[in-house]
Amino acid sequence: MKQESIFVEYFGDTPMVRILNFLILGKDSDYSMTDIAEGSHVGWTSFIRAWKELEKRKVIVRTRDIGRAKLYKLNTQDQTVQKLIKLHWEIIKAETDKVLSKKKVLVTS
Repeated sequence: MKQESIFVEYFGDTPMVRILNFLILGKDSDYSMTDIAEGSHVGWTSFIRAWKELEKRKVIVRTRDIGRAKLYKLNTQDQTVQKLIKLHWEIIKAETDKVLSKKKVLVTS
């Protein structure tokens, strides 16, 4: 069973959010479009629709070619993307802190 990301739960389970979550978690690596679609658990048709929007907004950048495969990664040079990454980790920290504080209350009660 696949465990859902806090980020995906927070913003809604949409192809765009799943793709962004995957790319943020692997922001230092580059991937083929197929790897991103599979890693984010998004069907190909939905992936292509979201991908076009990400390209248009320059959220992703092409890093290199390996044979016929084109590799991409998150555009960490973009200020909006940098803020999105920061927000991603702040949401995860806040939600984790909530869960941990509830467990503390249960243990100390």
